[in-house]
Amino acid sequence: MAEGIRLNKYLAQAGICSRRQADAYIEAGRVSVNGKPGGIGYLVFPGDEVALDGRDLTLPDAKTVLAWYKPVGVTCTEKDSHAEKMIRDVFSYPVRLTYAGRLDRDSEGLLLLTDDGDLIQRLMHGSSGHEKEYVVKVDREVTDDFLRAMSEGIYLKELSQTTRPCEVVREGKYTFHIILTQGLNRQIRRMCAALGFQVRSIKRVRVANIWLKDLKPGQYREITGEEREALYGMVKPQERPGP
Repeated sequence: MAEGIRLNKYLAQAGICSRRQADAYIEAGRVSVNGKPGGIGYLVFPGDEVALDGRDLTLPDAKTVLAWYKPVGVTCTEKDSHAEKMIRDVFSYPVRLTYAGRLDRDSEGLLLLTDDGDLIQRLMHGSSGHEKEYVVKVDREVTDDFLRAMSEGIYLKELSQTTRPCEVVREGKYTFHIILTQGLNRQIRRMCAALGFQVRSIKRVRVANIWLKDLKPGQYREITGEEREALYGMVKPQERPGP
């Protein structure tokens, strides 16, 4: 039997509004399923006819997923009066896309952009545990003690939290690779600062199975085929036991 999706999620996937706004429409009696008023928590199945104010709604056939090289100096936000340069100032695409996982203004590299709200939630949920890989340059020589401390986890006083153990490998005298499975605010910079190091540059080169590859700042490529299937397979939600 085909699996149904909640009515508010259907409206969101149809590009009409957010799930919260969809709930308001449903409660106001503006949404119908097969000609009858829909209710909160109502499930929509393939073949059902959904309408808002009498206008039929359909889901788009496929979602867009892009790998984009975010340049240094671009802020991951859609609206910020204090940001000198936002994504919309340097990136355009026929479909409205949202970033899945931030990169701070002074960092560069791989940013996934998509119109798939579910994918965004799964990628940004801290418990998902998907990997994010970075190349980092610091102001002091990378030592064995530094690598060991970074990999074992560091207590960040300002966040009252200890970072998860992670893989850290020296690449050069002042550079290293680090693979994280969490996304604390400015995590790499905070970890380095706790050990007396100052970050000179951060480049994200991988998210889950998606690599930056040979993209240049400002360039993007579409994620398709086996690469796309693998991405969705890695971040699919865990099955929950029935009631």
